[in-house]
Amino acid sequence: MVEEEADGTIVYNQPAGHLDPGESLIQAAVRETSEETAWQFQAEAIVGIYLWDQPGSERSFLRFAFCGSVSSHDATQSLDTGILRALWLSRDELIAMPEKIRSPMVISCIDDYLAGKRYPLDILRDEPGDTHN
Repeated sequence: MVEEEADGTIVYNQPAGHLDPGESLIQAAVRETSEETAWQFQAEAIVGIYLWDQPGSERSFLRFAFCGSVSSHDATQSLDTGILRALWLSRDELIAMPEKIRSPMVISCIDDYLAGKRYPLDILRDEPGDTHN
């Protein structure tokens, strides 16, 4: 988990972010995990794909949740802006403080992981850019 500041509030979330140009979803998950936690992540499966419409706004979030393993941690690495720290929390610890959970997707991802949901990474396809030159 990451403890982060979002809209002036301290909340917990899984590492998350955006795609850089030319980056695959898996590459983005590895990069975001490193930038937000300083852990090196190896994606092994997809847990689920989640869409959440943020109440009171016109914003929607699409999350691809991956599971895998982590290795080498760089304790000297600076974390992304807004990320206060990375930490390990159980589901029980998180649901004991619902006001600190960034979105319902956090618990949905954990519940799906604990239920054993796993989808192969090869369901993701990276298509080449413009081929009509």
